[in-house]
Amino acid sequence: MKLDVIVARADELIVMGQQVVATRRSSGYGSDVVESAPMKGFRAAVLSFIDRVYGRDHPHFSEFEVSTNDSWFYNAEHGLAIVKSIRDEIAGGWLLTIRGLVAAEVFANFLEMAGHLLESGYKDPAAVMAGSVLEEHLRQLCNKHAIPIDEQKNDRKVPKKADRLNAELAAWTAYSKLDHKQITAWLDLRNNAAHGNYSAYTAEQVAQLLAGVTNFMVRIPA
Repeated sequence: MKLDVIVARADELIVMGQQVVATRRSSGYGSDVVESAPMKGFRAAVLSFIDRVYGRDHPHFSEFEVSTNDSWFYNAEHGLAIVKSIRDEIAGGWLLTIRGLVAAEVFANFLEMAGHLLESGYKDPAAVMAGSVLEEHLRQLCNKHAIPIDEQKNDRKVPKKADRLNAELAAWTAYSKLDHKQITAWLDLRNNAAHGNYSAYTAEQVAQLLAGVTNFMVRIPA
């Protein structure tokens, strides 16, 4: 999903929250209330949004869930403030930045492990691991450019193959034709390793694969 689409949805939720706040009236018990039906709709819509964007384990989800568990005016006010904060966070690029940093750290760890395997004489698992990191990076790039990473086959969604992702990213000009050609070669090496064609490549080529994938991920971050 594109960033501007996520921000637009957050804006819609802010308007929804403002409409709920506008229903403020006296409860007769010292604290004002808002209409319960619009409040419940606002709450459900925002929780669904947070779940899709951040996940249920994120503090935003639990904070909003607890803050909006009734129809007092302050519940609506707090909920609206949380949505505005989330909207500013997403629009400022923090969501994608944090995800990118986490992914980069994980990938770096796997590439380091692949390097250790290669140094220990295990070129084949090193090639498979490096190729898997490359494929996952391609998926991250597809997400960044709003390119679907799944396709419909026999009434169910299945992940697109890495070669297909590479072709679609190149067509989108996410990177150059030269990068596309090089990635095709890297994926071919990975496939040979995964299918037991160990004589089709050398340890030196695996070392070049590791260095190349690392450089590519630095130049073309997800």
